[in-house]
Amino acid sequence: MAIRKSTMQEQVAEAIAAIEPNDRPVVTFHTVTGPSPWLMSQLGLIGQLFVKYYFVTLTERVVVVHRASRMSNRPQELVHVVPLEQARTLITEVKRAAMWSSMQFHFPGEQKATRLNVARYWRSELDQFVPALTGVQITG
Repeated sequence: MAIRKSTMQEQVAEAIAAIEPNDRPVVTFHTVTGPSPWLMSQLGLIGQLFVKYYFVTLTERVVVVHRASRMSNRPQELVHVVPLEQARTLITEVKRAAMWSSMQFHFPGEQKATRLNVARYWRSELDQFVPALTGVQITG
């Protein structure tokens, strides 16, 4: 089970190299969907049914989204590969907070945007991801 951030990032980099050997990850972070991690944790196992875990990676060419294993924190199946130009337009409402930052990401093929919650442990990666993709600094 991967616990260290660097181990998780290495595993995601290996998964990306397997599908596109000529691309290189710039920044990767772990995220949880859903309205509020605090609310979902209060609901216990029932709350876990309503959330999904992802790794979001900005590479030199695309944004890659892998489903993350709930048990092992390993990247699982590839969910989306979004070209950079398109990905820049899919991020809205970036909110930086002390414990759980969030952003809205409109996954291709979905009717509405998905809230991606980013734990404090991964906030520095979120702080790199958003400006590198959109050119806009996060405030807050």
